[in-house]
Amino acid sequence: MTSLFTQDGVALVCSFQAETLLIEPWGTDALRVRSRPGRTLAEPHVDALLAVDGQSSQITIEGEKASITRGHIRAELWIKVRYGAEVRRELMIRFLRSDSGEELLSETRSHFAGPRPRNFKAIASGSWKLEQQFKAYDGEKLWGLGQPQHGKMDLKGVSTTLLQQNAHVVIPFVVSSRGYGFLWNNPAVGRAEFASNVTRWTAEATNGLDYWVTAGDTTQEIVRNYIMATGKSPDIPDWALGFWQCKLRYRTQEELLSVAREYKARGLPLSCIVIDFFAWTRQGEWKFDPSEWPDPKAMVDELKSMGVELMVSIWPTVSASSEHYKQMTERGLIFTSERGSPVMIPFPDKDPFGAGFFTYYDAFNPDARAFHWDLVKENYVAHGIKHFWLDACEPEMRPAHPENVRTSLGNGAEMLCGYPLLHEENYRKGLTDAGHEDGVLLCRSAWAGSQQHGVILWSGDVWSDWDWFRAQLPAGLHAGMSGLGWWTTDIGGFYDGHGESEEFRELLVRWFEFGVFSPICRLHGFRVPEGVPAPGPGEEVTYGQDTFNIFTNTGGPNEVWSYGPEIEAILTELLRVREALRHYLEGVFATYAQTGDPVMAPLFYHFDTDAGADGTSYMLGPDLLIAPVLNPGERSITVDLPDGETWVHVWSGETHDGGTGASVDAPFGQPGVFVRAAAAHRFTQAFPALTP
Repeated sequence: MTSLFTQDGVALVCSFQAETLLIEPWGTDALRVRSRPGRTLAEPHVDALLAVDGQSSQITIEGEKASITRGHIRAELWIKVRYGAEVRRELMIRFLRSDSGEELLSETRSHFAGPRPRNFKAIASGSWKLEQQFKAYDGEKLWGLGQPQHGKMDLKGVSTTLLQQNAHVVIPFVVSSRGYGFLWNNPAVGRAEFASNVTRWTAEATNGLDYWVTAGDTTQEIVRNYIMATGKSPDIPDWALGFWQCKLRYRTQEELLSVAREYKARGLPLSCIVIDFFAWTRQGEWKFDPSEWPDPKAMVDELKSMGVELMVSIWPTVSASSEHYKQMTERGLIFTSERGSPVMIPFPDKDPFGAGFFTYYDAFNPDARAFHWDLVKENYVAHGIKHFWLDACEPEMRPAHPENVRTSLGNGAEMLCGYPLLHEENYRKGLTDAGHEDGVLLCRSAWAGSQQHGVILWSGDVWSDWDWFRAQLPAGLHAGMSGLGWWTTDIGGFYDGHGESEEFRELLVRWFEFGVFSPICRLHGFRVPEGVPAPGPGEEVTYGQDTFNIFTNTGGPNEVWSYGPEIEAILTELLRVREALRHYLEGVFATYAQTGDPVMAPLFYHFDTDAGADGTSYMLGPDLLIAPVLNPGERSITVDLPDGETWVHVWSGETHDGGTGASVDAPFGQPGVFVRAAAAHRFTQAFPALTP
């Protein structure tokens, strides 16, 4: 009788009930699982896992049982008999620690009759709707999954879409408190559900099951294994750790240069200034509007003479009015709908001005990637521009119906979550080939492995209010646990910030404090134009004229000095602190590039502690504990400090024992910041109160 299980080199293969399943070693203490109905496996549309060589495993086959072991993880497979089920005998998988036998993760059914743990529902030949079910474990905590905006630090109990959207970033990797990490290596649109009775991953359409599991003694080991499997970050250029100035939007070359000159005239630090959208002629032409930006090279040169880098926003959108639209359509370089209509998102454009309908270049098509980059190289890189803001790269669609998108590889529901990874890879390769390995990409979306392309993830177009502000801390912490250590947020929020409102100015100061103690410090936002009255209690923000016109023209000012001399003085002092922290941050980012340790991490990543479990405090590197002020009117804060260390409050120099709650004053410009006593001497330049 033919065995259900066979060994193929270092891999374990099972063919049972018309399903082919393959488990193979894939990195340190890690296994990769692939499955598909039929006799063969399919290659993934987008693969986050890097190729590996020299793998080894231990495989045992005993009748209707088998196992494969790689380091500290073992997968056990067996045939389970179920009475009353639609199929009586089925293949089951579970993962254990190979040294202790402790169960890490196991397949299950939500009901004995079905669906199966690996349930493939045929959509068409070669494509299925997929559900993968695992047991739910009491007391388990989960972190990662990209960048959410639900504000929860523990993902247990969360149900969320696997669909890239503005501010909602899907990186389908989670870290479990049970000692494992799990990557859903599938770019399909779907859901992840971490309920109390079952854990379920779904793909709306896919050509096969593909996931990766690793085991580790610590959270740190698990994250490091994931980084090794999906790619290390490059070293970040030193300038990127300084202050970035941005707003929606600088309209002309002279306007942008005047802002940079004013920063230098005031003696304020400025590392980067950013050109936001609508600097183009039309969407899909990917070049400057010469009437507003007449000499890009001269602009770059003047900024460099001031020690300022320039970044330019580029969207992957293509207008039917674009000079390249006909060629791109005929060559199949753009997305269409499944019925052929190339309409994906309504949005304004400059020529003709007003609402238009746009599609996207097809990043799944290598010819489209080459076509896009050739234009970027000719129209931007040739002028000395090497830093790009890759906005709207989810790609953003309205309505968000990915199953209506046709790409060069197939239906959008099967692969759209992987779009930002290929888009970013295209830019990284192009910059490297052009000799600009140090080019930086600021991106609104990312996928598993994006960190290897030098991507700064920012938290999207969030609102200027306290609820959204509080949500940014868990958002950044989850991003770091998902491998994205280069992370930032719009200081002050993006929408509805009213510069003449005292309530907004308080929020701006507290958000600026957070930005100074974030991996990347960047001021951005769409501010209400000057002269428009602030709304009364309970009233909506208005912009004084049609929002559409304001949005595409420019909002109010958003420079450090825009909010009055009192606010300017506070922000200026915070910028001094940021400058003094740059040497420390260089070391933290270097460690991240080597290991994957998040720049901004939960306290438990560095200490055995439950402090900060709610996502209201975090570590910036191994030495600084940050507890932002998260509520209006607060002028003091109580911070739970991890045990086993002595902590020093950086603003007063007072010492506090670990394992206690430290209550400290928190006036404007002084959020809750503590340093490990053993490292305090390294921070006297930033915080004079630490001087002995």
